[in-house]
Amino acid sequence: MPGFERRHRRERRLDAVATPYIPGADPIALDAGGRGVLILHGFGDTPQSVAGLASVCHANGWSVRAPALRGHGSTLLALTKASAGEWLDDARNALQQLRSRCSAVAIIGQSMGGAIATILAAEEHIDALVLLVPFCEMSPRGRVIARFHRVVSLFTPHLRSRSDSSILDPIARRNALGRGIATPRLLHELLLVVRSARRSAGRVRAPALVIHSRRDPRISVSDAHSAFNRLGSAEKRLEWVERSGHVISVDYDRDWVAKTALAWIDARARDQAHRTPP
Repeated sequence: MPGFERRHRRERRLDAVATPYIPGADPIALDAGGRGVLILHGFGDTPQSVAGLASVCHANGWSVRAPALRGHGSTLLALTKASAGEWLDDARNALQQLRSRCSAVAIIGQSMGGAIATILAAEEHIDALVLLVPFCEMSPRGRVIARFHRVVSLFTPHLRSRSDSSILDPIARRNALGRGIATPRLLHELLLVVRSARRSAGRVRAPALVIHSRRDPRISVSDAHSAFNRLGSAEKRLEWVERSGHVISVDYDRDWVAKTALAWIDARARDQAHRTPP
């Protein structure tokens, strides 16, 4: 895989640069009114993948936090050392930042960020939940690599974690900042998040909107339905997009995704305001 090897060499050179984040991959913190939304990116990705969604929410009066989960958007070495517990801690800390200033709080999570959002929504009350292609099931091959990561690492230290079908829009694919490289140990950490999200789903009570893509190369339609059915929310809705791959926040359906997610959290924030006594 000559192209992959060239990228890998370029990634190693980036590790020698003492810059905290790849340009454009910084955490997003936008303050507005008393409504806050936490937006969580996916595995191996960066806040750049949800920047458009963050801008739409902020323009409509939401304070936004989109953290770079530990190791993401930084050096390859930092990513390979990151853990599931650190990703969850980063998400929890960003959520508490919003709670300290906002009366209504929502969470939007994409892919692994959707799995983490599910865990957080099961832990404490939030006003609305939006899950974009939540990664709550790993492929059989991925599970084998994750479970036997120590042995696999001896033969395959790095894995390609992204394909062209993850983002079908060629311009968005070219602009993506995700590394596209993982390690067997990182798949093990991802599996820990997936398992925790599956255990947590039944305890979620927040109104939940789930958006999946029928062309997603990572999550099958049947797995999407199974994950949706596990959610304990009394109010929940499943929507589908037809033109995008896995990273739907930047792909062809991005405008519809942002508009639909915003409408969901807006409506639930209004409901919360009506229930709160003056």
